[in-house]
Amino acid sequence: MPVFRIPDEPVFPHPSLAEPGGLLGVGGDLRPRRLLLAYANGIFPWYNEDQPILWFSPDPRFVLFPARFHVGRSLRKRVRRGDYRITLDRAFDQVIRGCRVAPRPGQDGTWITRDMEAAYNELHALGYAHSVEAWQGGHLVGGLYGVALGALFAGESMFAIAPDASKVAFTWLVPQLARWGFELVDSQVRTDHLARFGAEDIPRDRYLEIIGDLVRRPGRPGPWRFDEGYEPLAALAELAG
Repeated sequence: MPVFRIPDEPVFPHPSLAEPGGLLGVGGDLRPRRLLLAYANGIFPWYNEDQPILWFSPDPRFVLFPARFHVGRSLRKRVRRGDYRITLDRAFDQVIRGCRVAPRPGQDGTWITRDMEAAYNELHALGYAHSVEAWQGGHLVGGLYGVALGALFAGESMFAIAPDASKVAFTWLVPQLARWGFELVDSQVRTDHLARFGAEDIPRDRYLEIIGDLVRRPGRPGPWRFDEGYEPLAALAELAG
C-alpha cells in the first residue's frame, strides 16, 4: 500500500489506508490543530530525529479500558506505603524531557524529538496534554504524559529513575480518569509493561468506532488536579465493584 505525503493543510488519509506496519503518511507539521485532528482520527506521530514526520495508525490497537484495569499485589503495597508523592500537571516540561532522555534497553535513542517536545508543551499550555509526576524527597523520579481529547486519554510515554515510580503514577491516574468519565486509555502499540495492567489488542476499526464517540464529548481541559480526598486504591476498588 502507498505511504501518503501529508499536505500543508490539516488533513489525513483514512487510517484504514495505512501500511500493514501502521505507517500512514509522511510530512506535515506538529501544530496543535493537526495533532488534535490526528488523535481524533486514531493517528499519531512517531519518528526519529533524523527522519521526516511520520504518522501511524497501527492495526491492532493496544488499549486499556479503565474498568478492566489490574494492579498486582506488590504494586498495590508500594502505592499503599506512599513511597512517592504523586501530582498532576505540576511539571509537564520536566516529565516530557525525562521521557526523552531516559535510557531505554534495546533502543539507541528516543522517538521524542526536540520538535515533538516543543509541540506537546504547546498542547499542554492549551490544556490538552497532561502529565503525572512521581516525587521523592522533592525530586522528580518518574512520570508519564499523554493527550486528552473528549473522553479519550492517549498515553504517550513514561519514565522512571526510581523503582516502579511510573507504575505508581499510572496507578494513580487510571482510576481518576474513570471517575472523570474517560472510557479508554490508548497505549498505541503493545508493551508487556502495560499488558500487565490489563491493556489489550483490539482491531483498528473497532478502535476508530469507539473513539468516534469519545472525542466528541465535552472533555476536561487542563490544568488537572486529583479530586479532593482522592485515594487511588479506593477508587480502584470502585472500578472493580
